[in-house]
Amino acid sequence: MSALQIVAVVVCLGVTAVAVALLVKTVNHFLATFRLGQPEDRGDDKGARTRTLLREFLGHTRMSRLPVVAVAHWFTMVSFGVLFFTLLNAFGQLFSPEFVLPVIGHFFLYEWVTDFFAFAGFISILVLMAIRQKNHPRSAAGEDGRRSRFFGSTWWQAYYVELTILGVTLCIGLLRALEWTLARKQGTGMDNALHFPLTGWIGNFFTGLSIGAIENLIVIIAAIKILISFAWMITIALQPTMGVAWHRFLAFFNIFFKRHADGRTSLGELQPIKVDGNPLDFENVDELDEDAALGVGKVEDFTWKGLLDFTTCTECGRCQSQCPAWNTDKPLSPKLLVMTLRDHAHAKSPWLLASEEIRNAGIESAEGFSDATKGAVATEQLVGETGYDIRHPLTAYNPHGPDAVIDEDVLWSCTTCGACVEQCPVDIEHVDAIVDMRRYKNLIESAFPAELNGLFKNLEKNSNPWGLAPRLRMDWAKDLPFEVKQVGQDVESLDEVDYLFWVGCAGAYEDRAKKTTRAVAELLDTAGVSFAVLGDGEACTGDSARRAGNEFLFQMLAQQNVETLNEVGATKIVVTCAHCFNTIKNEYPQLGGQYEVLHHTQLLNRIVREKRLTPVARPGDASSAGTLTGAASTGAKVTYHDPCYLGRHNQVYAPPRELLQILPGVEYAEMERSKEKSFCCGAGGARMWMEEKLGTRINTNRTEEALATGAERIAVGCPFCKVMLSDGLNAAIQDGKATDAVEVVDVAQMLLAAVRRGDDGDDEPETATPEPQPDPEPAPVG
Repeated sequence: MSALQIVAVVVCLGVTAVAVALLVKTVNHFLATFRLGQPEDRGDDKGARTRTLLREFLGHTRMSRLPVVAVAHWFTMVSFGVLFFTLLNAFGQLFSPEFVLPVIGHFFLYEWVTDFFAFAGFISILVLMAIRQKNHPRSAAGEDGRRSRFFGSTWWQAYYVELTILGVTLCIGLLRALEWTLARKQGTGMDNALHFPLTGWIGNFFTGLSIGAIENLIVIIAAIKILISFAWMITIALQPTMGVAWHRFLAFFNIFFKRHADGRTSLGELQPIKVDGNPLDFENVDELDEDAALGVGKVEDFTWKGLLDFTTCTECGRCQSQCPAWNTDKPLSPKLLVMTLRDHAHAKSPWLLASEEIRNAGIESAEGFSDATKGAVATEQLVGETGYDIRHPLTAYNPHGPDAVIDEDVLWSCTTCGACVEQCPVDIEHVDAIVDMRRYKNLIESAFPAELNGLFKNLEKNSNPWGLAPRLRMDWAKDLPFEVKQVGQDVESLDEVDYLFWVGCAGAYEDRAKKTTRAVAELLDTAGVSFAVLGDGEACTGDSARRAGNEFLFQMLAQQNVETLNEVGATKIVVTCAHCFNTIKNEYPQLGGQYEVLHHTQLLNRIVREKRLTPVARPGDASSAGTLTGAASTGAKVTYHDPCYLGRHNQVYAPPRELLQILPGVEYAEMERSKEKSFCCGAGGARMWMEEKLGTRINTNRTEEALATGAERIAVGCPFCKVMLSDGLNAAIQDGKATDAVEVVDVAQMLLAAVRRGDDGDDEPETATPEPQPDPEPAPVG
């Protein structure tokens, strides 16, 4: 061995030994930190979980929201694994420049794969670097470029990882080229396209060198490749919070342990409060240990999966780019929230893992702990007042204290729309974390926005958010030309009807939502679908209470409703509210309520497909159509707003669109942010009952997007959305951005107008209708 080889071997082996030792230490740190979290069972159906992992990993299904990024990332990711063998080969080349791996070293398929992924990885990382620069905050909109999805990300870490991949792929290409040149110089016959399909041509640049010079170059570049690789390993070992690097290892585990083994997004139902890994039994809540955590008040109150979530964050900012709160200049960024919890957890964990003797002595007298650890431990609150500057949202996040880790405005800005969870490529469950922190603030500290006081009192006293008397729940049905049957009065058993119609609080009390309720009732009656309602037997489903963190109140309402539904033998339920739909369908099973739940757009779409309802009236004909105030003009051009709890949370996208697109003479216009990327109306997460005091209004943002399509009708499928967008439309009319000709209507209202005959009576519906009634003037909606 030459002196050059001896030096290269000593240095590379020494660096490798240090890197491996540090990596093992950091992996142990991860395991110990995750064990600090609360228990949670995520080990069911390992076969399905493995299939989900392979599908998301190889198919990049979660990355596909950004196709160019997905393709480039796929090649970069696969290159990392495939080209690992070139690292092993580089160690051999330190000892002998002619070294190749046994068995596969000269196998042409292996060499083709190596050449291809060396080039693919090199090109792909250049593409990703270009995309990062294109989306850099310096050229993005908003204060300090906050509209960039990379705003707040740790830039040096991203640059370091990108340059590492670039350097490694360059070294592989050069080594392959030099191997070709050496083969030509030595006359081995390997210098052909069979063994060097993509890199041989580069070797022509080195043909003027001697064999000794080529061998020395191989040793040098092999050493550089090794040092780049293990310097990266040392760096990430010293930086356990370097998610942009660690996600390539941790993402496999995070995907495998996602909530649903079949791969469904972790939305829909919220998880119940758990104590020692088991759902809290509210009937025996008085027997709880006084130290039991109800929700999350300290970072160690998160489950181990939550701590794994935070550590896996790649800082890609996809969640941030879709967040309605962030896009209306509020302090909440799902990415910054997760990054802060990650940094806080790993800063605090050394103290939590220390011996009881050390912890009893107090952090002030403790030695050997970093300033970050001391700051994290000394911080009294996870969520509280930080005194942040609204113009500089990063100041709302303080992972190491000295005040609260996260400002309370961050927590209460969330609409729980699920855009962050749906967008995340590594399946982080942001909404669960936010609601768990809200639970602690509500149940333990009684610290929540003042507006929620009225909501909770109304729900406790009258079982509806408006606080109106239960006897008024049937007012929506007054003057209908047909009987609305009530369970217990008109029907003894739900076996006598096709569906239980769950009207919901908004559908019973809110004037705009009543029109939707009446429209659905008339459509079902026209189609010959029998239904009954509970009347004053209904209570609020508890959606807003649960998402505000008041789990006790939710449990009270939900248990009451489940008991009622089970008593009357409910099996098939149709609802008009997306929040009721999600709660009854996904959350009531946690309490023993198993039902087939349909959103009214799903049922109406089915009925239309079965030809039991046929839209016949065109927009002009329908201007005064409908026998009831529930009808609305269909309008010549319509757009549709996806309710978050119908769309993202439950994947119901097609039925409402199909209903709108079959309306005669109606042009359908899709908003840019639609379906999975739909923008929230601003009412979810109990925000319906709270005033927006920060930034701009979410509903105004969404209404302006709808108006930009030129639509005369903004169709919705949820009463919360109807209220919010109606208010947004009124504001736009006052500002001169819209005219009175635009209306916010439910899909059912438009369908009702379309199934009625036009003024000239030329179009006859194919279904039987009640006796003709005088057509009233159309009631303004919104």
